[in-house]
Formats: sequence, structure tokens, C-alpha cells
Amino acid sequence: MKYPESFSSKLPKVKTSIFTVMSKMAADHDALNLSQGFPDFPVAEELVKKVSEYIAKGFNQYAPSPGLPQLRAGIAEKTERLYGNYYNPGTEVTVTAGATEAIFCAITAMIREDDEVIMFTPAYDCYAPTVELCNGKPVFVPLHAPDYKIDWDEVKKLITRRTRMIIVNTPHNPTGTILTADDIEQLERITKDNDIVIVSDEVYQHIIFDGENHQSMARYPELARRSFVVGSFGKTFHATGWKVGYCLAPENLTAELRKVHQYVTFAVNHPVQRALADYIQTPENYLHIAEMYREKRDYFVDALRGSRFKTVKSKGSYYQLLNYSEITDEPDTEFAERLTKEFKVAAIPISVFYNNPVQEHMLRFCFAKEKETLAKAAEILHKL
Repeated sequence: MKYPESFSSKLPKVKTSIFTVMSKMAADHDALNLSQGFPDFPVAEELVKKVSEYIAKGFNQYAPSPGLPQLRAGIAEKTERLYGNYYNPGTEVTVTAGATEAIFCAITAMIREDDEVIMFTPAYDCYAPTVELCNGKPVFVPLHAPDYKIDWDEVKKLITRRTRMIIVNTPHNPTGTILTADDIEQLERITKDNDIVIVSDEVYQHIIFDGENHQSMARYPELARRSFVVGSFGKTFHATGWKVGYCLAPENLTAELRKVHQYVTFAVNHPVQRALADYIQTPENYLHIAEMYREKRDYFVDALRGSRFKTVKSKGSYYQLLNYSEITDEPDTEFAERLTKEFKVAAIPISVFYNNPVQEHMLRFCFAKEKETLAKAAEILHKL
């Protein structure tokens, strides 16, 4: 069956997500999947038990659309404890079906035709298509290896009367870099005397290493008042399949986000929300994970010493970039495919996260894996 010829796609350039492509390739070729960002170790037994208990108790119908009041209160308390900023649970905290839904709702609520949205590439792949669905215009600022620092002078040049939004991501996927205090100062200057809103993708906020502080927009009053701050319980508690995230924003911005949210998802998994509301009452349940992932990062990087891959240690997230320029000149998409099919290790090519592909011979590896998985992958990578 074929749709009438008059049909035209609203997203003609969008193809199947690279994460889907590489995970399928890994499965088809029985390769270790270090491509898609999901852990291969279990969710905490206590948290799983709580979900089961709430299911058994009958909490299986719709939750309130903005999220359970007790979970929203817990998110507000957690945020104030960490960043010193209070968000009203009733009017400024919304539980969403994963962080991607929060990002989608924030962009859709704010962006009108011909509005410009500045984003930094390599960028997570949901940002630009959502802007385009709203008939907005993505404006790309490229970042480059090895440090992927933002050139704020370049950003200033791109600000126009049509600039409506800036999307930032820290810790950054796919590079594992983080925003610094200097970056925050520059962002404050750029947005000081205008109506630009910020979408801050902070899903890896609890996975940051080496004594660095997470530079949340929630820390800074002038940025917080114009920001949608997006978090993820899936990333924090190794439960990506549960798809529970949240968004913090001032009351007027939250009201607009919820107008979209109610027609996209309406409400999020009820028993999981109840379990999370209980679980986050103990801060150690989320504060310990940075150390756990630091150990995994160091184990993986140390296991690669002596190989022909070059590394700059990830500063946050559970991704590690590896430069393979001493191995081959192949484009990263081709090398990633060959690595999966011939050597049985799947990774993500970085060039796909640019609007104009940049070849810096980088692959992204997910180290949210058991040590046995990382050891096996490193053993294979040493052979190249």
C-alpha cells in the first residue's frame, strides 16, 4: 500500500536513529553492545521490590498528569539540597515519560515558525528534528576534538532577533565533556537582556567525575528563571526502560510545557513513580553512582593502555570517546560497522551527531557495563 503522491515528509532528512541501527547490528552479529547507552547490570533490588509492591497494592491506574505529588516534592527537595534553588512541586515540577519527552514538550511549547534554536554539535539526535517539526530553524555551533569546548564568541555572532532558545547538555552526550563555571558566566552574559529560553539536558547530572561540580542551570537564579532543566531517573538508577524523567521550570514555563505534556503522554507509569518517590528519600541512593561509574571508566581506560586507541578521559556521563586515527583512515561510520561485524564490538560513530559530518576519527563507547563486558571489549580492541 502506498500513500498518495501528494504526501511529503515533515522530516525528510531524518533516518532511523543511530542507536537503533547499531544495536540491531550488534544483535545481528552477536557483538558486545557498547553502542546504545544502557547498562547491562541490574536495577537495585530495593527499587525493583518497591515497584512490585506498589503493583500488588493496586496502584495501576493513571497517575496525576503532572506526576505524583510525593514524587514531585521529592524532586524539589533533592534539587534544593544539591543546587540551593527551590522549585514549587505543584507548579514548577513535571514528571515525564523519560527526558526525551520533557525535551520534546519544552521545545514544542516554546518554538514557533522561523524561531531559531542554537544547539551544539555533536548533539543528541532528538533536538534538531523536534525544532524542525515546529517549523523552527536549528542553528548549529560545532565543537571539536579533543576538548569539545564551546566557542562563546561564535555563539554571540549567531544571536539574532529570531533567536528563541539555546539547548545545552551537561554532562554531554556523546563527548563526555562538562560545562564549567566560565561557560555558565558566558551563557549568563549572552542571555542577560533578552527573552531567550534555555533547555538544559542534565540527564547525567549524577555521573560526573574527578571532583568536578555539576553546573546545573538550577544553581544560577538568572539562568533558572529562563530554563527548562531536564533530568532522568532512567539514567540515574540504571532503569532506562522505565522511561521516567522530569522537568524543572518556572511556573509560567511549566504551564506551557504541561499543555503539551497532557496530549503527548498525559501521565507516567504510576507504580514506578511511587517507588521512585520512596527511593530518592535516601540521598545515597543517587549520590554513590558517580564513584561507581568512575571506577568503570578508569577500568575501561586502563584496560586499553598499550592499544592503538587514544583516549581523553570522560569528565561525565557513562561514555568514553576513543580516537582510532592510528589504526585506520576509514570514516567513523564505516569503521564502526566493520568493528561490529568483524571484531564483535559495537560503538557509535561521532560524525552522525553533526549536521555537517566532521571526521575526527572518534567512536563513542558506553562503559555502563559489567567489568567482564568491558574486559572482553578491551581485549578485542587491543587486537586492532
